[in-house]
Amino acid sequence: MDVKHYDKLIFVSESDTITSPMAEAILSRHFLLEDILILSKGLVVLFPEPINPKAEAVLVAQGLTMKDHMSDPLDEADFDDRTLVLTITGAEKERLLRDFANPINVFSLSEYIRAEGEVHDPYGGTLGDYGQCFRELNAQIERLAGILQQEELN
Repeated sequence: MDVKHYDKLIFVSESDTITSPMAEAILSRHFLLEDILILSKGLVVLFPEPINPKAEAVLVAQGLTMKDHMSDPLDEADFDDRTLVLTITGAEKERLLRDFANPINVFSLSEYIRAEGEVHDPYGGTLGDYGQCFRELNAQIERLAGILQQEELN
């Protein structure tokens, strides 16, 4: 199997205000062997919006922050050989594959790390729901960080 090495990783969610910026914050705290640019983008971003306040509160409680984050739309120019695009859910992956002309290196997060189950979007839920989302993302991103580090070593 040919191991890919990526210069950039983009987490993609629907609006880029909850799950994808949380994923970016979680992965950004991991020490990766090679420098890899970690970003988050959204499938439906009509105008820049800050991170959801409950998502930010959960991140702050974990010693992280995305307070300066503004949602950013995914664009055709984001796809190239050196960029890994990970959607938070399978439904978001399906929408991305339908809406973009030449998407490459696109996987759902659970698909890429070979995990069962997906992270649930807590939009509209309680602070506890956002905390649960963080725990689900954190568990999947721990696996992702290990996989990325292993790929760099090969």
